[in-house]
Amino acid sequence: MATLTPISQSQYLLKKAHLKPSQARIANFGSEFIPKSISLQFRLPNCSRMIKSPLKATTVVSATTAEKPKRRYPGEAKGFVEEMRFVAMKLHTRDQAKEGEKETREPQERPVSKWEPSIEGYLRFLVDSKLVYHTLEEIVEKAAFPFYAEFRNTGLERSEALAKDLDWFIQQGHVIPEPSSPGVTYAEFLKELSDKDPQAFICHFYNIYFAHSAGGRMIGKKVAEKILDKKELEFYKWDGDLSQLLQSVKDKLNKVAESWTREEKNHCLEETEQSFKNSGDILRLIMS
Repeated sequence: MATLTPISQSQYLLKKAHLKPSQARIANFGSEFIPKSISLQFRLPNCSRMIKSPLKATTVVSATTAEKPKRRYPGEAKGFVEEMRFVAMKLHTRDQAKEGEKETREPQERPVSKWEPSIEGYLRFLVDSKLVYHTLEEIVEKAAFPFYAEFRNTGLERSEALAKDLDWFIQQGHVIPEPSSPGVTYAEFLKELSDKDPQAFICHFYNIYFAHSAGGRMIGKKVAEKILDKKELEFYKWDGDLSQLLQSVKDKLNKVAESWTREEKNHCLEETEQSFKNSGDILRLIMS
């Protein structure tokens, strides 16, 4: 609270207020002994800079400012991709990832060692996966939003590799099915999303590619051991060092997200559950 302190001697006044005689402008001492203009100094916490403010009277001011600490999101210090990874890991079961928090409910959420895949089901999975990857490649090529173009020819593309795998199955005498409902539904959803909601689309883009490079490879290996005599499909091979390809895409994703507001980033993260649902519908085909 400001206090007004009368001062009876001009020398004392000048000393306390740090005023030059010319600043005090003391005409006479009587009822108007208080200087017309006094330069005061305010010291703010954690700030060495002095702020001068002219007032009508000698005033003692106590100012305290406490900045509200900025909320830090898990993984934020390492970049937005780490934020996406953190949210995605929480949606795994403990059998799938040590950071997982989800209870096992769906067949594809059980350990792969307990799966009972079939050739027919695996073919449906590969066909639907090819449709989804081809759709992703078309979306970044079209680039409804300019930054989509950053994700062309990343080395993670899978549609061409899947086409080779399906040709191999044909050579083995298998009939390739048409895309089924899970793949068609997801592909159409991605097309619509990419045209109107770029942050949500990037969530799907990230989870589809990065999940396949991690858990997807493990699933492919286990399924091949059970029904393909351990044959490694092209779907699980990449030209070049996979870790370097992933890092390059991570860098691009982090760069793109730098221009997003916190609300846009949160919107992207909130789409993770929908991404898991769509991908899970396709993965379940392996056991159909």
